[in-house]
Amino acid sequence: MSGLTDFLQHLNASCNGDNFVRLVLASPVDPAAEVQRIQARLIELKGSRHLSFTLREARRDTTENMPLPLALAFVERQLRGLFRSATLSTMAADWQLHFAGDKGGRLIRHRASAKVAPPRGHDEKKTTYLGESALPWLRALSIVDGSGRARPKLADKHSQIDRYVEILAHLAQDCGWQRGGGGEPLRIVDVGCGKGHLTFAAWHLGKHVLGRAVEVTGVEARAELVLKANILAREVAGPELQFVQGDIEHVPLPNIDVLVALHACNTATDHAIRRGVQSRARLIVVAPCCHQEVRPQLASPEPLAEVMRHGILAEKMAEWATDGLRALVLEWAGYSTKVIEFVSSEHTGKNLMIAGVRGEAVPEPEAKAKLGAKIAAFREFFGIRRHALDALLTADG
Repeated sequence: MSGLTDFLQHLNASCNGDNFVRLVLASPVDPAAEVQRIQARLIELKGSRHLSFTLREARRDTTENMPLPLALAFVERQLRGLFRSATLSTMAADWQLHFAGDKGGRLIRHRASAKVAPPRGHDEKKTTYLGESALPWLRALSIVDGSGRARPKLADKHSQIDRYVEILAHLAQDCGWQRGGGGEPLRIVDVGCGKGHLTFAAWHLGKHVLGRAVEVTGVEARAELVLKANILAREVAGPELQFVQGDIEHVPLPNIDVLVALHACNTATDHAIRRGVQSRARLIVVAPCCHQEVRPQLASPEPLAEVMRHGILAEKMAEWATDGLRALVLEWAGYSTKVIEFVSSEHTGKNLMIAGVRGEAVPEPEAKAKLGAKIAAFREFFGIRRHALDALLTADG
């Protein structure tokens, strides 16, 4: 049996057995195709089960509901020449189908990413953290128009902001920050913030989603962007949100609750991690950009040498090794670490996010020593002799 045949059988069984979680078709064969991505959920409609498909285009989404037999045939047509990959999530397992020269496709089984089925209601609305309270600053940043609709050219940015606030809301729960919590303001610093779109989003999270008093600071090296962002911040948020000129490595940082650095280039991400740890931030969130430091040092250990002789694969391995090392160092520093997808890879290839939540207790010396040994072994395997996080590691011996 081919991978496609097996995939369709798992899809059919999960729908009929109420085991279905989600379906995603991605990587269109034609990069200029009108529909770039298809997502599906299982719904109850008029007494029978349907798959509700959301077809994502560059400037709009359209929805089509199909009874199961038609839906399965539709999926098969899409995977016979229109899309190169598909992922089926069920409560038992996740199934990833990929076409790379093999017409039947290759099917890979992964551990289930969800153990609970989503609601099956037809009119189930997508949870969003950008309600009415977000409209003033979204309008000020020209993300939405006067009626509150995302501007067509900024629809991806709107989705990114919504996804960002959603991620921060879940991380806030991990930190134990409840809605309406009293006490000291929640202190958030966003370094390398650019125009400040996601800095406003962090303020929105603290102020309107968590209902907390907040002190949010955006740090940006370009003076003209700082000036513009401060004008908007005064209009929308008042003294709770400000922007200052500076860089990640040198800006003064008091003890803070959250340090964010999104798409900081090369070692700027490492400086952000180091500054966050040194400032005892409870939450550190980074989304790395370019990975230049490790690439020239990267060794080609067996059995990877034959694979890494291909430049593009060596480049990907350097990215993986760099971000893997960053996650390990955060764990060594006492943070519970997650590596997750920030935004869909169809919008940007730089979609990885590393998030660390600092534990209440100081890491035990024995556990820290074991993690230190793992970091050393990892570096030795890949030939990483120097790294921007060395200053953090050596400061603690």
